[in-house]
Amino acid sequence: MLMKRLWLAVAVVVLTAFSVNAQRFAYVDTEYILEKIPEYQQAQKDLDAIAAQWKQEIEDKYAEIDRLYKKFQAEQYLMDEQTKRRKEEEIIQKEKEVKEYQKQKFGYEGELFEKRQELVKPIQDRVYNAIKDLAESRNYDFIFDKSSAGSSMLFASPRYDKSEDILKELGY
Repeated sequence: MLMKRLWLAVAVVVLTAFSVNAQRFAYVDTEYILEKIPEYQQAQKDLDAIAAQWKQEIEDKYAEIDRLYKKFQAEQYLMDEQTKRRKEEEIIQKEKEVKEYQKQKFGYEGELFEKRQELVKPIQDRVYNAIKDLAESRNYDFIFDKSSAGSSMLFASPRYDKSEDILKELGY
């Protein structure tokens, strides 16, 4: 009986030691949070409206190119070679211009990307700062985002960052 009590006491001490050193985890759903912020909803509506306008402009330009091409096909038999070439080049140039316009608006770091940075990023920054403040005030070591594919880490206590140790191990 004494031995059982001794083992029980040892087990309690060991479990207490592990729980004192246990890391604290939490998760949030940033998608859910952002959906509840009116400024974010308005920014999304504004972005959608801008994107729809630019998309319509691009569709209109492609429709114009299509009209020019059909007209060219109908009239090409009546044109001399120089006029044909000039009309073909004109259509090709218009296609290039539309593609460039599309890239300028929707491409990587295009105007839509910049507008998103302007409207949405400040709101996202406020959310991430609130997450960081919560983590620090409640002593969470890690906070994960449940809404991201594969759950991304939003906050990690710097004391668990072993990047410098790895660099030292590699000799850098």
